[in-house]
Amino acid sequence: MPTADSESDDDHSDYQPTTKDSKGKQKQTVAKPKLKKKATAYASKDGQGYAWEEEYKRSWDVVREDDSGSLEGAVNQLMANKRKRVIRDTTTIQRGIIRHLCLVIDLSLAMTDRDLRPTRLEMSLNYAQEFVTEFFDQNPISQMCILTTKDAIAERLSPLSGNPVDHHKALSNKRKLEPSGEPSLQNALEMARASLAHLPPHGSKETLVIMGSLTTCDPEDIHKTIENLEKDRMRVSIVGLSAEVNICKEICRRTQGKYGVIMNETHFKELLFDSIPPPPTLAGATTTAAASAVSAAPTRTAASTAADLMQMGFPTKLSNPIPSLCACHSQLRSSGFICPRCGSKLCDVPTDCVICGLTVVSSPHLARSYRHLFPVANWKEVTRTELSSKETSSCFGCAKVFHKASTTTSQPKYVCDRCTSVFCSDCDLFHEQLGLCPGCCT
Repeated sequence: MPTADSESDDDHSDYQPTTKDSKGKQKQTVAKPKLKKKATAYASKDGQGYAWEEEYKRSWDVVREDDSGSLEGAVNQLMANKRKRVIRDTTTIQRGIIRHLCLVIDLSLAMTDRDLRPTRLEMSLNYAQEFVTEFFDQNPISQMCILTTKDAIAERLSPLSGNPVDHHKALSNKRKLEPSGEPSLQNALEMARASLAHLPPHGSKETLVIMGSLTTCDPEDIHKTIENLEKDRMRVSIVGLSAEVNICKEICRRTQGKYGVIMNETHFKELLFDSIPPPPTLAGATTTAAASAVSAAPTRTAASTAADLMQMGFPTKLSNPIPSLCACHSQLRSSGFICPRCGSKLCDVPTDCVICGLTVVSSPHLARSYRHLFPVANWKEVTRTELSSKETSSCFGCAKVFHKASTTTSQPKYVCDRCTSVFCSDCDLFHEQLGLCPGCCT
């Protein structure tokens, strides 16, 4: 039973003061309730996301006026930073155009952190989808498999295949992508090594790891695994999502791979997509592996010499209204490709014939892979004063009009050393994706 003191305390908020009017009658005044402001930390009106998850932006420092009071220079600078012209290495060196890549994705509890929106895992899967598409677009005669690691074990998400549709389906299956436990870097590398051990020596063996955890739960000494990777000449590259880990750095250094830790979402995509162009071919085993494999050196040299030339076949496209069984999946299909050696029906190319083992490719696929061996040369950036001898008022590629020399908002211009044509920054980025110079072609 409540006491009088407790009742008075409870009714204190409903107390209404009284005042007397001019006739002496008491008049009750109604106290207006005070509305308390609700403290919310939501970043948007719909209540999705928190304020501390928002990306920090200094919008007041972005746009600044130039000396003449114009904002055009600031806008051009922002666009130039967005395009971010990258100077690529165009040296003609030996590269493996037939690649075999294992993509390893960390599925530990560390991937549930929200420092990358919405989570590390969701962003990694989205970038992995884009990576698969871009990888097979630039390396059409290569193959890939996807592995995952969680609960101190490694699992195969998709087998080694040259069809990007199979990998997209595997990355879209959310039931097999539930994060839990701790990762095992050693088990993942051993599974990747076993998946690529039977492959011929003419193809490169690579492993790309997306690592979100700072720890790894390994059953044995991981340094023995590193030695085996060196002997098999398998290149390992790691993209870290948290911080630099010493064992990851050592793995990449000894296998001649790349190791980087992301700074933001854009840097994450840049580090991941750095593995799309084919890396230079390893000249031989590293010094550590060479000391223990001196007797096997002649065999490795002979195998490398024999693998300089390999047989490929160009199939004939078949289109028949009556479906027939394919040799690769034993499914009824109305269209397909006929192997030029054994005459079996295949679903897609490029692939290896399951009957005779011939590598079946199409000429456009081979041309797209071959252009990595002879990359297009970088254009040289020049100023307006250097072009004074040659009057050029517009871009050769897109016919965009350049600013006059008197203006302070002149845009960067680039010149091809071979044809001496002048291009804008947009055409400079486009010619890297195109793989040729429009001025040299004309």
